[in-house]
Amino acid sequence: MARVRYVGPEPVTVPELGERVIQPDEVVQVPDDRFEGYVCQPQTWQSVEEPKDDVPAPKKTAARASQKES
Repeated sequence: MARVRYVGPEPVTVPELGERVIQPDEVVQVPDDRFEGYVCQPQTWQSVEEPKDDVPAPKKTAARASQKES
């Protein structure tokens, strides 16, 4: 999971984190796939730890051409 720091001036409730109240300057874990949704708000959130690329990319396979025997 990625981590972000809340840099806002007052505590906020974050529904995505289970209605948790986040305090100013608190670091929280967020789902990797939602990391960009937080750090795109630099006045509110700062990146602490970016998502890791632990998930291997799907393998690509070449399509086989079907051959007809004559």
